[in-house]
Amino acid sequence: MHITILGGAGFLGRKLAAWLATEGALGGRPVSSLTLFDLAAPPPPEGAPFPVHSLAGDLAELPAAAIPPGTEVVFHLAAVVSAAAEADYELGRRVNVRGTDAVIDACRRLTMPTRVVFTSSVASFSGGQGAVLEDNARQVPANSYGAQKAAAELFLADASRRGMLDAVLIRLPTVVVRPGRPNKAASSFVSSILREPLLGLPATLPVPDEFAVWICSPRRAVDWLLHAAAMDTGPMGLDRGVNPPGMSATVGEMLQALDSVRPGASALVERRPDPAIAAIVGGWPAAFNPVRAPALGFAPHESLAELVQAFVDDDLENTQLERNAG
Repeated sequence: MHITILGGAGFLGRKLAAWLATEGALGGRPVSSLTLFDLAAPPPPEGAPFPVHSLAGDLAELPAAAIPPGTEVVFHLAAVVSAAAEADYELGRRVNVRGTDAVIDACRRLTMPTRVVFTSSVASFSGGQGAVLEDNARQVPANSYGAQKAAAELFLADASRRGMLDAVLIRLPTVVVRPGRPNKAASSFVSSILREPLLGLPATLPVPDEFAVWICSPRRAVDWLLHAAAMDTGPMGLDRGVNPPGMSATVGEMLQALDSVRPGASALVERRPDPAIAAIVGGWPAAFNPVRAPALGFAPHESLAELVQAFVDDDLENTQLERNAG
């Protein structure tokens, strides 16, 4: 089985590649080769028992080698994230919409329908703090990033209907705690208020403590992506979108979980309101009631304390090394 990870230099792409390198198989089938693609050539995972090809390029001008003949699974993780897409409309459309169109065209050239696992987003919905969305809720985005993700979902679902590919579209919650450095996502603060204090660094909180966010851990996000790559899509029918079973938590509850793992760490968090950030994330729904995803085999979420501890166990040391390296 040949697998491609688009956005292979991102933290989820690196975690997926590392998992595949360790396991050597997906869905009970051995991995024969792996292609990693991003703006800069992603580093290959250590100890992979199969060939790994790393490529650099522009997603909207996707080179043929990124999804070569024989590719059976494509993880489409590449994106311009929320605040960046809102600030640069043309860039967001180019990567999030035209880039997805290029992925569809590449898959159309293959001889058999390729499983495409696409990371959509909770940002493709709106509703705000009072919302608890059901599986049949309409996607009415309140920002350009969410609109671009929703549009990409429609293109991929239609290509799936036509037999050009076999799509599973996962509307990821805000993923915390993200390793590494802060990124340009509007929701970056949700990781920062946990990650930075665990590193002994200050962090700023742009929203009130009672602000609620629909979240998931990197461990669970990777689990969901891997499940989506190997699952039977027959029961999905035309509807290829999945609201996975994340967790709704307030910022105050996250800080309590932080202190349960590292007592006193939340003292490093400074309350500093930011209306621009609050305007973007405040439009996203704070909670879902996912019924379909568990029925399709997507695993439930762990507790908040386990989420924080997972970062300590999996990513704290490497994040510290990366930050110290400048």
